[in-house]
Amino acid sequence: MKSVSSTGFALFGAALIAISYGLARFAFGLFVPPIRAELQLTPDVIGIIGALPLISFLLATLVAPFAADRLGARNTAALSGAFGVGGLALISQATGAQSLGLGVFACGICTGLMMPALTAAMQALVERSLHGRVSAVMNAGTSIGVFVAVPAVLFLASAWRFAYISFAVLAAIGVLAAWYFIPSVSRITPSNAAPAPPISILQWSRLFRVSLFAFVMGFVSSAYWIFAPDLAVTLGALPPGATGWLWLAVGIAGLGGAVVADLADRNNPAITHALMLMMLSASLALLAASPGQLLLAAFSALVFGLGYMSLTGLYLMTSIRLLPGRLSMGPVLPFMAVALGQATGSPLVGLLVKEFGYADAFAMFSAIGILVALLSPLYPRYIDFGADDVAEVPTGLQAAFDHQLRGEDGAPLPPFIEEAEVL
Repeated sequence: MKSVSSTGFALFGAALIAISYGLARFAFGLFVPPIRAELQLTPDVIGIIGALPLISFLLATLVAPFAADRLGARNTAALSGAFGVGGLALISQATGAQSLGLGVFACGICTGLMMPALTAAMQALVERSLHGRVSAVMNAGTSIGVFVAVPAVLFLASAWRFAYISFAVLAAIGVLAAWYFIPSVSRITPSNAAPAPPISILQWSRLFRVSLFAFVMGFVSSAYWIFAPDLAVTLGALPPGATGWLWLAVGIAGLGGAVVADLADRNNPAITHALMLMMLSASLALLAASPGQLLLAAFSALVFGLGYMSLTGLYLMTSIRLLPGRLSMGPVLPFMAVALGQATGSPLVGLLVKEFGYADAFAMFSAIGILVALLSPLYPRYIDFGADDVAEVPTGLQAAFDHQLRGEDGAPLPPFIEEAEVL
């Protein structure tokens, strides 16, 4: 294994996330128009197939922490990549709904295993105080993967099988790189380390609130990820290759998600959450209103990409703050909620498209997102502690926070644990 710095690990992790999330999971929606046309699939069938990788993601996420502990970070990352290679190869050879569904199901397993593997490696390679920021950078790798998929649809829109074979080759390269750069470690607790404190009812309640918001965001975003290109082609009469500009816009704007999430984490997460969820919801309505105008459709993708990546980064960093020292649990729950929301929303939007058409289906999902955005004041906030409050924090927990509560200049950062009576 080659040693890497914290910055190097963040960038390498972003590359692996780009393959597992961007190419193996989210690029599918970009190729729905040519796949649906060649395999003669209806919107409701596409909606069900679009939910399969989210279901397998949930199943893989449940066992991923145990896999990382038993197999080690390197083997788990390599196993994730192997599922990605197999799934992408199966999609490239799909002859109907069954083989296509099997391929995307395998890709979902790849996605579910990758982040826990990287998290286990991060605990061994990255200083605790940098965990939140490194995680946000890795999370932004999804945008890189989406960005990489754009040239494929611009130049290979009718050759989607060749595009997926190319993705499988990139995934194989990722497997080799993971084997070389990721340490073969499992969760090791030093003998002098303070034990992680029990998870309090207050922590569970806050994490539950974050997960509820994450579920709704996943539910609303499923319409865009699966059906946005198909809407532009079917309702807006855009050529299939032109939909690549939508994903290019999503990828570019999504890169700003790491910055927005970091700023929100240090300022006002509730306000940022309301703004980003409102933007994400508005992007659906904008696309449904002007699907035939490429510039407006691309602008809606910019808004969607910034909103989606900012929100996933915010959920990730909030969960790390709420359960410090439990990286195999905290970040997993909101991401499972996002996937569960997408798995629920994907077949539903497919049915709504079949019954009411694209415009009405997208408008309904947009309205749900806007309504929930108004509830963002319930998102967990951070308040200042008094001296007595700090003294009541368990000593083991306080020791684990030593680095996270201090900035580079030694000044205390805003605390992230609220009093019980504060929302």
